Amino acid sequence: MRQTGKLDYLEMPAPKGSIDSVKAFYVRAFDWAFTDYGPSYAAFSEGLDGGFDGTPESDLNRPLPVLYSEDLEATLAAVTEAGGTIMKDIFSFPGGRRFHFTDPAGNELAVWSET
Repeated sequence: MRQTGKLDYLEMPAPKGSIDSVKAFYVRAFDWAFTDYGPSYAAFSEGLDGGFDGTPESDLNRPLPVLYSEDLEATLAAVTEAGGTIMKDIFSFPGGRRFHFTDPAGNELAVWSET
């Protein structure tokens, strides 16, 4: 349910001419569905929660979308096979494990699992 002041949408860049390859990556790696709004915009609806990382060792300098996976190793393989670039291999953190990758447009995302 939409409420005033609550996170509602996440928009990520796709450089001019790359929208088709970005969509293909997310379809192949995560089975996402898209709704096209003209030739240069594609919307998705795949869930959203959030948090802030204020730890001194954090190297985040922009928002980091984080996806969930029941099988982190299988998802890492799917990301790699779909053409993603692994930026940080699987590592543990308080609460689970995750890895970071970039998509064909250069957006950095992470995938986490509780185990």
